[in-house]
Amino acid sequence: MSPLWLKRKSYAFEQYTIDVILGRREDTGAAVYGAFLQGLSFLFNGLIQLRFWLYRERILHDQPLGCLVVVVGNLTVGGTGKTPVVEKFARALAERGRKVAILSRGYKSKRPPFWRRAWNALTHSEEPPPRVVSDGAQVLLDSEQAGDEPFMLARNLPGVVVLVDKNRVKAGTYAIRRFGCDTLVLDDGFQYLPLKGRLNLLLVDTTNPFGNGYLLPRGILREPVKHLRRASYVFLTKSSGRRDPELEELIQKYNPGVDIIECAHRPRHLQRVGQEERQPLDFLKNRRVGAFSGIATPESFEHFLRELGANLIYTKRFLDHYRFTQEDLDLVFDQARRAGLEFLVTTEKDAVRLNGDLRFPLPLYYLRLEIEIIRGAADFQEAVSRICFPEEGQPLPVPR
Repeated sequence: MSPLWLKRKSYAFEQYTIDVILGRREDTGAAVYGAFLQGLSFLFNGLIQLRFWLYRERILHDQPLGCLVVVVGNLTVGGTGKTPVVEKFARALAERGRKVAILSRGYKSKRPPFWRRAWNALTHSEEPPPRVVSDGAQVLLDSEQAGDEPFMLARNLPGVVVLVDKNRVKAGTYAIRRFGCDTLVLDDGFQYLPLKGRLNLLLVDTTNPFGNGYLLPRGILREPVKHLRRASYVFLTKSSGRRDPELEELIQKYNPGVDIIECAHRPRHLQRVGQEERQPLDFLKNRRVGAFSGIATPESFEHFLRELGANLIYTKRFLDHYRFTQEDLDLVFDQARRAGLEFLVTTEKDAVRLNGDLRFPLPLYYLRLEIEIIRGAADFQEAVSRICFPEEGQPLPVPR
């Protein structure tokens, strides 16, 4: 069995599992596999409840670091549009004079080799410091070393420190001592209990709030829906502008009176990959275009392109965080040429995984998105003000 064969089988099995979870398959095999996953979900739920109980009863302890900690996260796996919200919040804090560090675990980033980690454990060597993606002045790591989202944040947020480490307590301590940070933003930190947030920003994707209602691995929930009560503010992301009374009623049921901030991802422009060229959005209108992506919710990306007037002839979807090879791109561009496409479009998160050695036979652009708050802007500004100038406002909401 060759490594390539194993990789393809692994990819196919992962895709099959995703299809079962999302209800895309309804055959007998999918039903049996779904029942097996549901049993694992009950076990997972028990472990989750035990973990929260241990922290609630102070058998396990969180570690205060002596500065403000803001948590941004969600109850589900997959794309809730978290990175643009982290970017907007960190930028707002930095513009008001806070020294901000974003702490990320660097999902699917390149870790130190196993032998080095094993040697450190065996010899009780001092743990290496967090990986510094940005020191606030310059970006120091690429997307493979840092992870997609930390690299994007570092590139888009000059003046903000970005650190990657699975141990966010260690990373936060380093940010305070090395860079003098007074505000820590935990990217995807809602389930990270060793470092308690003073402010918990919970994101809920309006297009698929809680999946099928099951916890992992049968569904997409990391913890039960009732844990909405732990949020200080709830951000409804990917909103179409139409209110969802049923969803808001559910949120208020578990967290009465919580402020709900509704936001949408708005396309801003097209950026040529690897070049300075930038095109306005109407560049897409009536053009024969193809799209490829390796993100959790490719449907929303493709919907944007169609809404902007693109004649979307060809699409290719990869798994979330997929790292493209030259062979993958050769296939995509060959199919694009055969279809007579004028150019291809990908996402910004995918673009950071395209290194400079890859060849693009057709023009390739990425779609730059930014967050726009369409309801609750006053609540957002109030949250920022309470962090930056706590003596002038009311106390921050206390997460439960």
